[in-house]
Amino acid sequence: MDLIEIKEKELLSREAAAARLHALADMLAKENDVEFERGGMRVKVHVPDEVHLKLEFELGEDESELEIELTW
Repeated sequence: MDLIEIKEKELLSREAAAARLHALADMLAKENDVEFERGGMRVKVHVPDEVHLKLEFELGEDESELEIELTW
């Protein structure tokens, strides 16, 4: 299977970013799948019952970053 990579970067309000994370969490908790649609292409991926979770937080003078990664 070929690698499919969907990257998205946009400026959102904190509340809108939280809503996006909530929607993703709901997909994982209720449907056992995650689904993305971009540019007319829809990708649905099954997520197993156990995943690896990695959290990284970087605090800088000009910019900070929170990275959340799930792998399986």
